[in-house]
Amino acid sequence: MALNLEALGKKIGPVTKTYTWKDVALYALGIGAGFDELDYVYEKNLKVIPSFSVASIFDFFWHVASASNVNLAGILHGEQDIIFYRPIPTAGTLTTEGALTHYYDKKDKGAIVIAAGDTVDADGNKLFKNIITIFSRLDGNFGGEEGKAEPFVFPAGDPDFVVAAQPSPDQPLLYRLSGDLFQLHVDPGFARKVGFEKPIMHGLCTYGFACRALMEKLTPGQPELVRRLACRFSKTLYPGEPIKTLIWKTGEGRAVWRTLNAKTGDIVIDNGIFEYGPVAADEIRFDGRVAVITGAGGGLGRVYALELAKRGARVVVNDFGGARDGAGDGSSSPADKVVAEIKAGGGEAVANYDNVATPEGGKGIVKTALAAFGRLDILINNAGILRDKGLLKMEPENWQAVLDVHLNGAYHVTRPAFAAMRDQGYGRIIMTTSAAGLYGNFGQTNYSSAKLGLVGFMNSLKQEGQKYNIKVNTVAPIAASRLTEDVLPPDLFAKLKPEFVAPIVLYLASEACGETGNIYNAGMGFYNRAAILTGPGTVIGDGKKVPTVEEVADNWKKIRRMDGAKEYFQLMDQVTDLLDAFAPKPDAAAAETTSSAPGSSGGAPAMAAATTAGDSAATQAAPPNVTGIFAQMRQAFQAEKATGVNVVFQFHITGDGGGDWFAEVRDGACRIEAGKQDTPTTTITMAAGDFLEMMSGKLSAMQAYTSGKIKIGGDLLKSQLIEKLFKLRGTPSQP
Repeated sequence: MALNLEALGKKIGPVTKTYTWKDVALYALGIGAGFDELDYVYEKNLKVIPSFSVASIFDFFWHVASASNVNLAGILHGEQDIIFYRPIPTAGTLTTEGALTHYYDKKDKGAIVIAAGDTVDADGNKLFKNIITIFSRLDGNFGGEEGKAEPFVFPAGDPDFVVAAQPSPDQPLLYRLSGDLFQLHVDPGFARKVGFEKPIMHGLCTYGFACRALMEKLTPGQPELVRRLACRFSKTLYPGEPIKTLIWKTGEGRAVWRTLNAKTGDIVIDNGIFEYGPVAADEIRFDGRVAVITGAGGGLGRVYALELAKRGARVVVNDFGGARDGAGDGSSSPADKVVAEIKAGGGEAVANYDNVATPEGGKGIVKTALAAFGRLDILINNAGILRDKGLLKMEPENWQAVLDVHLNGAYHVTRPAFAAMRDQGYGRIIMTTSAAGLYGNFGQTNYSSAKLGLVGFMNSLKQEGQKYNIKVNTVAPIAASRLTEDVLPPDLFAKLKPEFVAPIVLYLASEACGETGNIYNAGMGFYNRAAILTGPGTVIGDGKKVPTVEEVADNWKKIRRMDGAKEYFQLMDQVTDLLDAFAPKPDAAAAETTSSAPGSSGGAPAMAAATTAGDSAATQAAPPNVTGIFAQMRQAFQAEKATGVNVVFQFHITGDGGGDWFAEVRDGACRIEAGKQDTPTTTITMAAGDFLEMMSGKLSAMQAYTSGKIKIGGDLLKSQLIEKLFKLRGTPSQP
């Protein structure tokens, strides 16, 4: 057997589990609860012990094992981390989706397999995040990264609490009824075959005993206050052996813990983390997320790092430690100080000292995140330097040095970060532009060029990220930092605290933010959106004869006017308006363009025209419902035009009579089915009523597009293939 290296980043699930109050009570009995904890075992006023979360979705563990192809004869549960967002209902249906996030090669010792999954209830409310680490003793030496473990330090002195417990000799027989049926915990012959003298305790059963102990001392009678429960399984425990859980409080709402075999003194569970306390209903959290912030040794980056860590993120603090102009050999001190601040506050962070100005530095920063935490969810490109001079005094090296850090540096880090985010199907990237880039500033041509270049970088990257749930936005901060201390007046500098910028950056970095491709100014508590707008313009001539310079001069007021200006999401939106300007109008004398509502996401009208098969066929009857239209598309497929084409078009038709359909075209064949495809090339969204009107000819394709009634995501250029591949209602071929 060998690990399936191709499975990394691939989706696992959905895995669904339906349970009743009896399952909740059975689990509590399986981890030692009884009459002294009646609220956990009696249906009257029943409460759920938070560690039930893992037991209730244990099938996810086996999906991970199957996807990774680990050798089952040599697996042990290595680590477990659960982050809680809401109390677990006493009955219902849980749905879990996740992915394998990392493999580590421990050579002769074996391999480490890490997976993460999010679990929601029947209404789609996110309940908890589950991070599983499997240690596979028989799968080492596969040639992967070895990884490294961050040191875990317990406080000096005696624990604040010690809780003793006595699992029954038959404890595994009861606990396994909650879902973990692995024969290692019940079959003496199998246990001996894999090196144990008899069946062993489930690690997660001992984990449940520890959870009860922690709640008894820190959240008595209030399981809803438990926010996180993490640990490493260190040594096996045989049924019937006594245990004790040692607990040290390390701060408000945080403790560390370990569980010992009370008979031998061996550490059974180590490196335990317990976080607890109320969470505001609308609080945006980053539990389970990993963030990289470049230039985080001071100023804005430091504030971002501290605030993300306070809200549960694990943070990579990157800072080269050079001078303001980028000179010098660098220093580890700035990044180390911020990491120490985060750890002192109970957070998790590692330092990185790579220089963003090199491709190797960018890769090194991302590698640090993956090695330390196994994933990367958030990237804030914040690193920057200044070398201000007027253009005539701007030597090439000063021009290039600023571009290398701001623009090229963002590329160097974003490229490997984007790959990690793509593999896990989630990411948030924030670029840092500047008012100097958006509006200009004397003596900063290098800086302004780099900063506006980042907006162009965002505008293209937002489109590449759409299909992977990667959102890319840009912030233009006005804040006190070492880059602005001699640029801003002293009285203003004192008021522009970087803390005022952090809230919008954290929102853009959150799962709650669905925006992509936007620019925001931020400073002193004032926030607004900036955008590139395009005026309606005018047509000069018929598109065949080139206008004269004098004709341009005569129409200058119309060319430069901005009333009715609009925002484009992508290049094809602007090209569409260009083509529409020459389309026939009801009033033949009207030559000027018309504008749709600003901000409509739109899509390629060629695609819309293909689905209606052209307005010339408007009088021919279309199918009476959405299902009929997709049935007709099967017959309309042009197989001879599909040679070498491999695309998936996902249609999302909303409202009554709507639904999801996809058309998969591969190597000359077409499959059209109801449902969703995991990785569509292009996504087309439209309300059912509008879709039917368009197909019947009552709504033109161009009108649907320019009014925002048809929206297209993913690869816009590929959407134009629909016109080539499908010929509906006998429309003549396009020239």
